[in-house]
Amino acid sequence: MTKRLELIKEVIPSATRFAVLLNPDNPISLPQLRLTQEAAPVLGVNILSIEARRLDDIERAFVTMRAKHVTALLLIADGLFGSNRKRIVELSAKSRLPAIYWRREFVEDGGLMAYGTSISDLYRRASVYVDRILKGAKPADLPVEQPTKFEFVINLKTAKSLDLTIPPSVLLRADQVIE
Repeated sequence: MTKRLELIKEVIPSATRFAVLLNPDNPISLPQLRLTQEAAPVLGVNILSIEARRLDDIERAFVTMRAKHVTALLLIADGLFGSNRKRIVELSAKSRLPAIYWRREFVEDGGLMAYGTSISDLYRRASVYVDRILKGAKPADLPVEQPTKFEFVINLKTAKSLDLTIPPSVLLRADQVIE
């Protein structure tokens, strides 16, 4: 989350009011929100947390963001948001709200940016574990691994529609730029 906040702030240096959309029923949400809130003062931004437990809440969240004059949006990873990603991307576009997501599929669907764990790398790593287990290793004896490969994807068409110019320093760090 901290890296996402840094990236979107770098793209929109004048932005000062960021919304974080989270599902409070997801146990990872509050720790991720705290990390974002801790990083915010260093970057000179205020964080507005907005909760959504259902699709209706997502719709209302965008109404709240417009009313609160939010300048950018960060989403905390959640199945509700992932399964409704096309609607979230549509609402972001309709609200002219730059957003950074945790999965590249949001960007492929028209979102501005995504920074997160490479899902394809996780699948490759999982196959190594499956192979070890099939060869007789006990799952409890296998080490727990943290993700090591992250990907950063930018959609330039979306940036243009939001009247944003992505700085060259940000473009150079992108793993993929969708034009």
